[in-house]
Amino acid sequence: MSPLNPVEEIRFAFPALRRTHNGVAVAYLDGPGGTQVPSAVVEVMTDYLLHHNANTHWVYPTSEETDALLLDARRVFATFVGGAPAEIVFGANMTTLTFHAARALARSWQPGDEVIVTALDHHANVAPWQAVARDFGIVLRWLEVDAVTGTLRLDELPQLFTARTRLLAIGAASNALGTVSDIAAATRMARDVGALSYVDGVHYAPHYLPDVATLGADFFACSAYKFYGPHVGVLWGRRDLLDQLDVPKLAPAPDTAPDRWETGTQNHEGIVGAAAAVRWLASLTPAATDAGLRAGLVASYAAMHEREAQLFARLWDGLHDIPAVRCFGPPPDGPRTATLAFTVEGLPSEMVARTLAARGCFVSNGDFYASTIAERLGVAETGLVRVGAAVYTTADEIDRVIEGVAELIGEL
Repeated sequence: MSPLNPVEEIRFAFPALRRTHNGVAVAYLDGPGGTQVPSAVVEVMTDYLLHHNANTHWVYPTSEETDALLLDARRVFATFVGGAPAEIVFGANMTTLTFHAARALARSWQPGDEVIVTALDHHANVAPWQAVARDFGIVLRWLEVDAVTGTLRLDELPQLFTARTRLLAIGAASNALGTVSDIAAATRMARDVGALSYVDGVHYAPHYLPDVATLGADFFACSAYKFYGPHVGVLWGRRDLLDQLDVPKLAPAPDTAPDRWETGTQNHEGIVGAAAAVRWLASLTPAATDAGLRAGLVASYAAMHEREAQLFARLWDGLHDIPAVRCFGPPPDGPRTATLAFTVEGLPSEMVARTLAARGCFVSNGDFYASTIAERLGVAETGLVRVGAAVYTTADEIDRVIEGVAELIGEL
């Protein structure tokens, strides 16, 4: 396996990493909520705005250039997820796209039809289905989570399917705990009863290269700002579904996929920037230099996963050994991302996060919109502290978090 480029070289691409706070370099450890952006992505966005900015489908040069750039972005994301360009839909974010898709799907269902959601998911893959349950008379059924291991009770999933099940909404990876679920097994169960699968890949895509065929998804949604791009949502859907579903749209708008799903003028600079982020990801190993895009992504993701796994093990071991710290989710040898949620006994998560921020360690806290799992873990009131390793994270930054938590407890 080709190694990842040196972390110092990778970090040089991110101007944000040169920021200081209270006299120390900032460690951006809030990647699960949004990563920093390399200069190469910003330069592509700036070039578009300064030299190609126009609306689509006109006959003058900048409009035609915009059309070409958007088509190129669809091709890039088709390669990223293993689909086709006409199956790529862009939108404001994964949440907005999912509300849009949920309403389109529900228009083809009947009152009493059922959707399965999970207690581990971000509510972007729960609230849209709750909305159509209320508006269309759909019944929600819940797949529960094992609060001890932080994993879905997939052994209980077969009992949730009925003849009325229309869709399984499931997250590939938990943005709160880092748990990676066996999506291929879950979607196979759904297919066996004739149900569709809507997979939230927002936290999965920064750490595992998506392959919608292997995952068995009918829909796969992600967000570019979680993997070094701008704030743009991306939805892959099977072409037949994108063509047939009764999606809300303006009558004069195109009636073919994927345009029929994209209401109004899109964030063109964000879309071309998102494509640039994928290309940047494909360049992170020496082996990727002369490889095609997909081959470069495969090499980069394999190398990223190896480095992130080492950082996560360091973080888990360091925090796990501190009295009063409770770590959640699978251990380092389990299927997971390099994201750790923890609590400090007797302290609200906000206090811990503020203390770490004072040391230049920017981490997130709360329930991260995965409020159901926070309730199941009994931390809804105090919240969780979340640390996420990214491609630019160093071992020194991980050690600063461990030291900061230890010092905080020592001061109590």
